[in-house]
Amino acid sequence: MVSIDQAAHKILNYIPYLLVLIDMRYQGVKCGRDGSVDNHMEMGKKLLAAGQLADALSHFHAAVDGDPKNYLAYYRRATVYLALGRSKSALPDLTKVIELKPDFTSARLQRGNLLLKHGKLDEAESDFKTVLKSNPSDKEESEAQSQLKKSNEIQRLIAEAHRSFKNKDYVTAASQLDTIIETCVWDASSREMRAECFIQMGEMWKAATDLKAASKLKSDNTQAFYKLSTIYYNLGDHELSLNEVRECLKLDPDHKPCYSHYKQVKKLNKQIQSAEELLKEQRYEEAVSKYEAVMKTEPNVHHFTLLAQQRICHALVQQSQQSSRAVTVCTQVLQSEPDNVDGLKDRAEAYIQEQQYEEAIKDFESAAKLNENDREIKEGLEKARRLLKQSQKKDYYKILGVKSTEKGDYQSLQKTSPTVAPGQLPRSSREKNAEKKFIDIARAKEVLTNPEMREKFDHGEDPMDPESQQGQNFHQHFHGGFPGSQGFNPFGSGNFHFKFNHN
Repeated sequence: MVSIDQAAHKILNYIPYLLVLIDMRYQGVKCGRDGSVDNHMEMGKKLLAAGQLADALSHFHAAVDGDPKNYLAYYRRATVYLALGRSKSALPDLTKVIELKPDFTSARLQRGNLLLKHGKLDEAESDFKTVLKSNPSDKEESEAQSQLKKSNEIQRLIAEAHRSFKNKDYVTAASQLDTIIETCVWDASSREMRAECFIQMGEMWKAATDLKAASKLKSDNTQAFYKLSTIYYNLGDHELSLNEVRECLKLDPDHKPCYSHYKQVKKLNKQIQSAEELLKEQRYEEAVSKYEAVMKTEPNVHHFTLLAQQRICHALVQQSQQSSRAVTVCTQVLQSEPDNVDGLKDRAEAYIQEQQYEEAIKDFESAAKLNENDREIKEGLEKARRLLKQSQKKDYYKILGVKSTEKGDYQSLQKTSPTVAPGQLPRSSREKNAEKKFIDIARAKEVLTNPEMREKFDHGEDPMDPESQQGQNFHQHFHGGFPGSQGFNPFGSGNFHFKFNHN
């Protein structure tokens, strides 16, 4: 059995060996760390070549963290940033490369190109001149000379654009800025100036496109967000306007113009959303009132007035008793915007309710030219044509003296009584006239008191058309002359006898 002293002695004898192993392990970790940077660099290059940019970026991040003085790690990472379209992130890395290795002409040339695209012309020219003073390759020298010449040309164009803008020659200024932005694609100031030119020219959507880009290119660009919001508002897009003014307030909650505009847009947006909900719930009268409130909230913006009128027109069409007013409101919409497809469709429906079928056909045909694939337009046009054809034949509603809008009023139809005013017609003519009128009334009652037949008639079909089976049966029922003299009552059950009064 080994004593405690003996065991302690053996451990002491192993200490030197343990120290060597610990030192070797430390050296191994150090070597592994150095090797890890190389591994990350190698893996990053392979992934970059394979187009796996996100994974490549992770490896170059690790390489930079592992060796902050490795200029190639920064350069490779900048290359990935550029491939990802993140030029702002690439610039600091290229600057770090040049700081660590001033004679790295490829990095300096690349930085110059980026600075040129951002519109930082003085800094870009400095890089191009430095490249030319070093010992560049033929390709680098040619590129630096070309870019330096381009930068000088841009400087000249910028000066001319400012002069044109100052002289209020916005068309010329915008054209000059087009050329500048082709090279300086990430220059926020050039885009803001061109946006102002577009505003003065009335090209509001183009102005919005430039301001949207400027809001991303320049940090904390509250002015761009504010202008963008007001443009969208004046164009009638309340939702986009609200989104942009909120972005302004995120950057600066105390921005007074943005806050004042925000309150107005929010109020209007809420009213419009509420009105649309009422339309979905088929609460048409309330929807009309809500859209009338929209016009009072913003009477000076044509687009919102037009929107409100168009939606009021639509709501009125859904109420058949408001068809005459619907025609008036829809016409106001179309006077402002003749190619408003929804306005044309709604007015056509109102015309149908007013039994002005030819006018309805004209509106549906105009709408079809603007949107030939709209199923509702096709169906509406077919319906209007059927109803026009039907109106040119017999109108059973007129025969009975009732309105087509009185749907389901079968009881009143049953009570309808025939009347004859023969006047001074000859006896035989009076008899024929009375007989024809009573047959027409009988047919009208037969159709309009039968829900299925009435529905067909309302859709432009005549169930009593002699060419149809129903029409033939009815015609056969009366074959042989008017049966009134035999006590037949075609107007309902019960005893009824008709007698001609010969004077």
